Amino acid sequence: MSAPDNPPPTTHNRAPFSHFPPSFKTHPVLHFPSMSYPGLAERLAEVRTRVAVRQAVGGWTHPVTIVAVTKTHGPDAVEAAIAAGITAVGENRVQEALSKQDALPGAPIEWHLIGTLQRNKAKHAAGRFALIHSVDREDLAQELDRRTPEGRTQAILVQVNCSAEPQKGGVEPDALTGLLDALRGHPQLVVRGLMTMAEFTDDPVVQRRTFKLLRTLRDEAETRGHRLPELSMGMSGDYLVAIEEGATMVRLGTLLFGERRL
Repeated sequence: MSAPDNPPPTTHNRAPFSHFPPSFKTHPVLHFPSMSYPGLAERLAEVRTRVAVRQAVGGWTHPVTIVAVTKTHGPDAVEAAIAAGITAVGENRVQEALSKQDALPGAPIEWHLIGTLQRNKAKHAAGRFALIHSVDREDLAQELDRRTPEGRTQAILVQVNCSAEPQKGGVEPDALTGLLDALRGHPQLVVRGLMTMAEFTDDPVVQRRTFKLLRTLRDEAETRGHRLPELSMGMSGDYLVAIEEGATMVRLGTLLFGERRL
């Protein structure tokens, strides 16, 4: 694959995400069996090597954040991730994430919410995550804006349904501009970029089509004044294609920790 005709500027410097201390406990404590994760550091090193190779193929030089998906794993997985040198973990469910945050107060890690967020859970999520990846409609954004503690901001990504699958969340591509414009009216939210999920397939052509569309949408939005440095795309089964298409964040669970608990 040749380098993109119009790659985004490599001067897309990241501002640090805000960190919020855990609030008082208002949710049940979840219990997980203790587990160890031998070989995690070696698997992480292998992933980073592959990322560097695929970035070179795509002609990219920006940093890539590996978000370790700790869904259904206990706090020990987060501790193992920190020990291995991971800087961000991703959780799908608010309650599960908050339980782990309370179990690991002050842990030197960014907590990302990567799963679908319902409007009625926004009050629990606002201010508790360094980055929320799955904002896809204005009513959710409005509630997050309202619930973010005064004097702080909440960093978010806009989820886009680039695979045209009706069962998946995300704003439709042709509605993205309108949503981005509307989000300017929510001063406590900081839009940092876009997120998508590819169709569940081993076909790299299908995967690439989804990821290329997200990058194209980002580039088009930036010409209209929206600064969107982050592209969260790619999971354990397709992250290498996402890297070639310009991903700045990949969300890896099984590849790092093995199969999740049911």
